[in-house]
This record gives sequence, C-alpha cells and structure tokens, in this order.
Amino acid sequence: MNEEIKTLFQTHNIKFTTARSSIVEVLKHATSPLCYEQIKVLLPFCMDKATFYRNIATFEENGIVHKFEGDDRKWYFELSSQTHAHFICEHCHTITCMDVDLGKIEGDVKSIVLKGTCKECRS
Repeated sequence: MNEEIKTLFQTHNIKFTTARSSIVEVLKHATSPLCYEQIKVLLPFCMDKATFYRNIATFEENGIVHKFEGDDRKWYFELSSQTHAHFICEHCHTITCMDVDLGKIEGDVKSIVLKGTCKECRS
C-alpha cells in the first residue's frame, strides 16, 4: 500500500480502497492527462465505468483530480497541482501541458485549453 496515497486520502477524509488507490497511482505516473479508456487499460484489475466516475467525482470534490474536455469530447484527468493550460493538436489530438503565467487572471481558474496545430503536424 502506497503510504503517500494513504496519507492523501486521510488528509481529505476519503476512505481508502484499492480502486481509488489504483486510479491515483495511474495518474501519478502519467506524463500527460488521460481519459477513462487510457486509464482503464493501465489499471491492475477490471473496473466498471460507474465505479471509475464515482471515484473521480470524489477526487474532484476534494481537489485531488482536475478534469477538462478534449476536442474528441472525452474527459481527461490529471492530478491537481498548479493550474496550467493545455494545448490540444486538432490533427493528432496530442495533449500537452503548458506553463502559462496565470497571475493576471482574477478569480478561480479551473481550466484553460488552447487548440491548434502542433509543431510535428505543421511540418
């Protein structure tokens, strides 16, 4: 059992389950945001869609996971860290996390998604 994840759940008063721990573990090792289908194949056991989304909703309510909608109309998830923008290539659908200065934006920014053509598809 990963002590870091167990502590995270205790801090947010979330009951520890294998399903929840597995989702967080997958997201922890991801290099970019993942959709349900991508996460599902990385889980060590079969998890139905309802269980997945119920746990994701709990994580969102507690600020553990951030989600945004991709241009393929799927939801993408990542562990919450600092708010940042995402760039989605409209050709290859690659999602890239971007370092953007959000200091001048007032309010509670939850998601910034930029769309266009990535460097690889442009050439």
